[in-house]
Amino acid sequence: MLSIKKSVAIALLLGVTTIQGCAVLVVGAGVGAASAAHDRRTLGAQVDDKTAASKISVALNEVEALKKHTNITVQVFNGTALLVGQAPSNELIQLAQQTAGSIKNIKKLHNQIRLGKPISTSAAANDVWLASKVKTQLLADKRVDGLNVEIEVENAEVFLMGLVSQQEANIAVDITRNIEGVKQVVKAFEYF
Repeated sequence: MLSIKKSVAIALLLGVTTIQGCAVLVVGAGVGAASAAHDRRTLGAQVDDKTAASKISVALNEVEALKKHTNITVQVFNGTALLVGQAPSNELIQLAQQTAGSIKNIKKLHNQIRLGKPISTSAAANDVWLASKVKTQLLADKRVDGLNVEIEVENAEVFLMGLVSQQEANIAVDITRNIEGVKQVVKAFEYF
């Protein structure tokens, strides 16, 4: 699920993209459809992951302190949940982890929430741009199946998830860390 700032950033980015031309939108829609069909997870697992991500987002949003003071994005892949964003205290970071951990069917939880104020809208827009650059580079490289790598970017930190081989993971990390603007790469892969 997307945070409000990321949603606004995406809307701004899409607005700019629309002004510059619709080609990026058409390509993005095609990649989304191809990705679902090409996914190494079963269709049931894909649905379970979307459902779990929604449940975690709703649960986080129901905790007033988390809703008011944090910026948290949730990604779930093959039963592994990733929390990224910012919170002003360690107590809120732990509360977010406990809340997310209470959701059924989550096998593993990566809590990557950083201590600090929520990022600005311009930083969120930059994250969206970085995510598109990473995805484009992964799709262009024939050594890795970019459709099987999920990307989450938060404050220029890139989090990579997916069901990949060790070799694909290493290649994906190498490609990502060499993209201008990426501060750090964090792996949350599952290996086959």
